[in-house]
Amino acid sequence: MNIEAQAKPSVELDIPFLRARRNVKWHRYADDVLPAWVAEMDFAVAAPIRAALDRIAREQDYGYPHRDGDRADASLAHAFVRRMQSRFGWQTDAADTLAIADLVQGTFATVLAFSDPGDTVILQMPSYPPFQTAVNETGRVLQEDHMRDDGGHYVLDLAALDAATGPRARVLLFCHPHNPTGRAFSRAELEAVGRFAIKHDLVIMSDEIHADLVYAGHTHIPMASISPAIAARTVTMTSATKGYNIPGLRCGVMHFGSPELKARFTKRIPPKLLGSPGITGIDATVAAWDDGQPWCDEVLALLQANRDWLARAIAAEFPQAVMRLPEATYLAWIDFSRLNLPDTAGTFFLERAKVALSPGENFGARYGNFSRLNFATSPAILEQIIGRMAAAVRALK
Repeated sequence: MNIEAQAKPSVELDIPFLRARRNVKWHRYADDVLPAWVAEMDFAVAAPIRAALDRIAREQDYGYPHRDGDRADASLAHAFVRRMQSRFGWQTDAADTLAIADLVQGTFATVLAFSDPGDTVILQMPSYPPFQTAVNETGRVLQEDHMRDDGGHYVLDLAALDAATGPRARVLLFCHPHNPTGRAFSRAELEAVGRFAIKHDLVIMSDEIHADLVYAGHTHIPMASISPAIAARTVTMTSATKGYNIPGLRCGVMHFGSPELKARFTKRIPPKLLGSPGITGIDATVAAWDDGQPWCDEVLALLQANRDWLARAIAAEFPQAVMRLPEATYLAWIDFSRLNLPDTAGTFFLERAKVALSPGENFGARYGNFSRLNFATSPAILEQIIGRMAAAVRALK
């Protein structure tokens, strides 16, 4: 099937086009399953990104890269500085960054750099599964800090966390905006997290990969922008891969809130051990951050419409389910507990509805009755997903 010939002028892509591509989202499950699991959007790539990649291919530019009179990594670092200033009003220094190919690898490296085996790493729950893996597979002790549903959204319970935190706590893994609940934390919440980290002398690893995807009425505030004291203990990790839908290009940035913090990291983790992103990822990221905002604005409007429709559909079709409106990301965290499903929610909808959601138990052992639903797709596909799920629930009766 010729993918190029089927491309549509809109950002939306149809099912034949999506199935013709060679990616995991549409091929992990059988062709009768609609995927709404992994965090990837079913949208066409921004024109500036496509132009950057077309230029590499046209010029056969596959050698050791050089950009703007310097290493390609440097062009990425400077694009990061420009993006943080223009989008979030946060002044950063390119010298305080490291270019990396994989943010999960960066998470592992941060845990290894700032803690020892047997030390405690704190993690907000429910949690992106690789964060848990980064703690468990490095011999650290996971301290689960479960967010609380206050009836409107999920909130941090820092009082309970403070009481539970012992002397061997070393690192706080903080996802902001939060995956899977979709929270865009307020300045007051971030300040409280910062005070907690200072009190317990913690390094904060702030994963801000979804920062570009924040809905009207909410704002992304980089953790390290709150104050110099908080910045000095914050490692920020970000990328264009979620906001601009280029996860396969493997490119991201680690930013250290002070030169001293970076020196602590590199003393334990030599940067060469992390490798570096390839030129396709670097050029695509620079294009996204410098020239891709109009595309991002268009996609965000579509995502917000999908989000609002999904909230209405969940309320109508599954009135006993609980979905708190995401303030950011394209991920809905849905509690199906009161439906009394005969299996975990993820398994039920996969087997009975032929819809692949992210199973809630992947985000923490107590969340088997939850699922994460990716609504970054065309409205027509999203309607099919909910229609199948609703039919499966009705069949139980």
